Amino acid sequence: MESRCCIVGGGPAGIMLGFLLARMGIKTVVLERHGDFLRDFCGDTSHPSTLQIMYELGLLETFLALPHSEASRVDIEMGVETITIADLTRLPTRCPFVAFMPQWKFLNFLAEHGKRFPTFHVRMQAKGIEVLKDDGRVVGVRTKTPCGTEEIHAPLVIGADGRHSTIRAQAGLKVRDLGAPIDVFWLRLSRRTDEPHALLGHFAPRHILVMLGRDDHWQCAYVIEKGKSDQIRKRGLPAFRQDLVEIVPSLADRVHELKRLGQDQAVDRCRRPAREMVPKWSALHR
Repeated sequence: MESRCCIVGGGPAGIMLGFLLARMGIKTVVLERHGDFLRDFCGDTSHPSTLQIMYELGLLETFLALPHSEASRVDIEMGVETITIADLTRLPTRCPFVAFMPQWKFLNFLAEHGKRFPTFHVRMQAKGIEVLKDDGRVVGVRTKTPCGTEEIHAPLVIGADGRHSTIRAQAGLKVRDLGAPIDVFWLRLSRRTDEPHALLGHFAPRHILVMLGRDDHWQCAYVIEKGKSDQIRKRGLPAFRQDLVEIVPSLADRVHELKRLGQDQAVDRCRRPAREMVPKWSALHR
């Protein structure tokens, strides 16, 4: 198979980039290793800047017709005091709020609307396992599918396959740790119907818990000092549950829902984002 661009990874970056390139008339293939987008994600929020892009693409009205919730302010709780630290209604943008929607709905939405472009192709259950090279230049991707391995030849290959990117490693691109001072555990707890849809930050001595209100649950980010995740894991799940209750006592009736510690995340960047100069747009159009 031949294309002008091959994007490995069907997350928000891969699907959106594929959509934009196809919209410009550039034949683009997006490879997604799973059979669908139905998975838990950390990024289930569409921020005002994202919603502005959806508006500029002419997709906003249809997008917001999907089930979602909205929050227009960010509050933090310190002891018994609640402080509003961000009022999004003051933003000079089309949608001065954050929209909460499962990421798989966002990805399905873009993939479906991308089908109106004959240059847009999403290959599900296609895992990029190796870059193809010709005289040291990356010229495509070898994929693993249920039918065996396939080759996709493209003058531009983009690795959007996550922090443990196979394509990045295959291309020999080095990662630089940005040295973020914190680590984050992501976890989920149920939300009562009388609790608000909101972005809440709870500050306590040595602990920070950010809670994002979703339809039936809280998406929580437990912020810890960099490099302390192993210590927390060694203390065990009961101690972790107790830490959460100390920060937000109202969670005492549901911390038992946690069956394991959440997934931590890292922040890093490629030292050099490309093996070679990206081809000129005129070359991609040919």
